[in-house]
Amino acid sequence: MANNIIPLPNVQLVKDSEVPGLLAKIRPQWQSKDLITRVRRLLDVDPSSACQRIFNAAVHDLREKIVIAGIDIASEAASLNKLPPISKNEDVENYPTAKLLDLVYHMGLISRPEWRRLCRSYEIRRDLEHEDDEYEAGIADCVYIFGTCIDVVLSVDPVHLLKVKDVRDLVEQGTSAVPDEALLDDFERAPQPRQEEIIKFLLKVTLDKKQPDIVQQNAFTFLTYLEPLMHKQVKLKIGTHLQEKLGRNPIDERFARVANAAGVFSYLRQAARKDFFSKVFDNMKTVGHHWQSYDQHGTLLRSFIEYGAFNACPDIMKTPILKWLVLTYIGVPGGVTSYGNVRPVFYSNSAAPIIRQIISDASAEIVEQLDALREDKDIKRALSNQHVARRFEALVDLFSAE
Repeated sequence: MANNIIPLPNVQLVKDSEVPGLLAKIRPQWQSKDLITRVRRLLDVDPSSACQRIFNAAVHDLREKIVIAGIDIASEAASLNKLPPISKNEDVENYPTAKLLDLVYHMGLISRPEWRRLCRSYEIRRDLEHEDDEYEAGIADCVYIFGTCIDVVLSVDPVHLLKVKDVRDLVEQGTSAVPDEALLDDFERAPQPRQEEIIKFLLKVTLDKKQPDIVQQNAFTFLTYLEPLMHKQVKLKIGTHLQEKLGRNPIDERFARVANAAGVFSYLRQAARKDFFSKVFDNMKTVGHHWQSYDQHGTLLRSFIEYGAFNACPDIMKTPILKWLVLTYIGVPGGVTSYGNVRPVFYSNSAAPIIRQIISDASAEIVEQLDALREDKDIKRALSNQHVARRFEALVDLFSAE
């Protein structure tokens, strides 16, 4: 039948373009569907109609992906962004196309650039559908619509969203658990509402002292793995959530570790963080920076890292803590050890490598404070010894080497 139709003028240009090759990128489950078969036939005679059909296929695929992702996520995304409500699968089938594109974007199923491309394709498609006598698909239209619909939608597998239950089952299994690559990938691709839901569950378990130790530890481990993959907006909401949970209570060590693991310690009120790090500094002063306290330095400094170190520490506490770290690192003039060895400097072997790590990780945040400590009377007195002074310069060199 198609051989009896007179091809439109742009047909040969479309045949010679990249459009036919794009069809091979469509997912196998769509390749054999009647809609795609009809698109292939229409390309040989009517590119405008082929563009409309490939866009229709993409919209149909998006509707299926919304259902697979979850009506609960779709409903929340619609509510938050003032889109038509959704409560059941049938609502997705009847959703207006323009609003559907907005919905999949707010669900996190497509990125903003992809959303813009689909919106532009929809505009072209409407022109082709309603103005056949005035507007005919050109080569640029075909390439744009086919490229967008296939690259953004039809070549992309549906997202099976990670559920809280999936994480709960692993965390509560009774043995040590670590998220695998598949779970991490699913979490990274999950929309913001689902990420927030999962992180809140992990926080609740980690902070609940009534939970078995292994379950608390698993939840904490999952937090540390998922934190780098959280959307920025999710971190803001989690920070607000933790602050509300804390209220006017002081931050304790457990809460500090959990907040840092979730990457939101710095989002908590500055006054509360100042009080907490003041206590941390008091512990440092109690232990002392002399090398003979080496047996306590390791635990003290590793805890400081678990609290977020200088990333979470308010500015007002950075200089006093940094001074303690420097004095601990540079040590005191050496001499003959009890074994008869000569050491130019006596310093805490347990503290030195951890302090280097803390200061190196802080980098530009504290470089000015570190340089200013040259004029501190205690530091200046210590640096009067050339061997001790070399150790101070070694800390400064951590930045000059960058």
